[in-house]
Amino acid sequence: MTDETSAVQQAARGRITKSELARITERFGLGEIRHVAFIAEGMMNPNWRLETGRGVFALKQIVDVTLSKARRSLQVLGVLGAEGLPVCVPRLVDTDPVVEIDERGYCLLEWANGAHRQGTSLNLSETRDLGELVGRIHLVLASPATGLDRPTVAPRAKVTTPKAALEDAERFLDVIKSLDEAGPFDVDTRHRLERRKVLINTRAERRPMDEVPIGPAGWTHGDLQPFNLLWHDGEITAVLDWDRLAVRPYAEEVVRTAQVQFTNDEGCLDLRRISAFVAGYRSIVTITDEALADAVRRLWWKRMTDFWQLQWHYDKGDHGPDALWASGERLLDWWSERLDEVVDAFQAG
Repeated sequence: MTDETSAVQQAARGRITKSELARITERFGLGEIRHVAFIAEGMMNPNWRLETGRGVFALKQIVDVTLSKARRSLQVLGVLGAEGLPVCVPRLVDTDPVVEIDERGYCLLEWANGAHRQGTSLNLSETRDLGELVGRIHLVLASPATGLDRPTVAPRAKVTTPKAALEDAERFLDVIKSLDEAGPFDVDTRHRLERRKVLINTRAERRPMDEVPIGPAGWTHGDLQPFNLLWHDGEITAVLDWDRLAVRPYAEEVVRTAQVQFTNDEGCLDLRRISAFVAGYRSIVTITDEALADAVRRLWWKRMTDFWQLQWHYDKGDHGPDALWASGERLLDWWSERLDEVVDAFQAG
């Protein structure tokens, strides 16, 4: 990916016409617009910071989920905020948190001050606090006040077969072979795909053997990665982007959050912070060692058999996640050699 390509894609995502903006601000009753700035962070939904006569807000165009799902998630934020959780409450038009302009949906949220921080920059106290917050979120989401349906069926988790994963790897290798001229990303990817094939073949016996996760399930955020958290003075000021609100095993959210928060630049999991994070969560919600071990192995195998960054690059022509491909491969190498050690770190929390 060239810097020019990335800049063009980002600019395209950040376009909003004066006419659209005027209609949106009128519907939300924002008064005079004093300043508009596109927020470059994030890959899915375009966002803007609006300074208005009514205050400062985050405007989001909803493109990654259906408007009905967005409305459900946004309505839940009001309940979470009332329970004292750090969320950005949406501005309503009558009772609707979504405004539709020319078949496009937009929502407006209170602006929260703070900065994104990598999980590996948190001290152990902050790390434990993050775990406690995830536990509190799960408890409030389980309460009747949210209006969310109580889960009646345990979610299943697809387990990709080694054969299917190897076929995906070969497909992308064929795509690279067919290129008139392979660039640096293509050359690097070819080597990493050959390495991935070796890992799949030699580690396949450690994959989950069924689609039934261990442990309780409930409503979860679904994407508690660093860009969806704001920090200020050692405290979380906002949990952002609730588009992936869904029923999942609690252990799945705990393990995935730890992985995306506590992977360092070298592609290694910070096991000390992981234990502190899990200890914080377990101070709020009971979760067994068996559920954690199961979730660790399921996420590891999911990462082993997933090629989503290459799907974006080669199938969609979107280079936004390119940098995540190499870092993900480094993590897989490290994780595959230390799977039992990672399980122990989660269970030590």
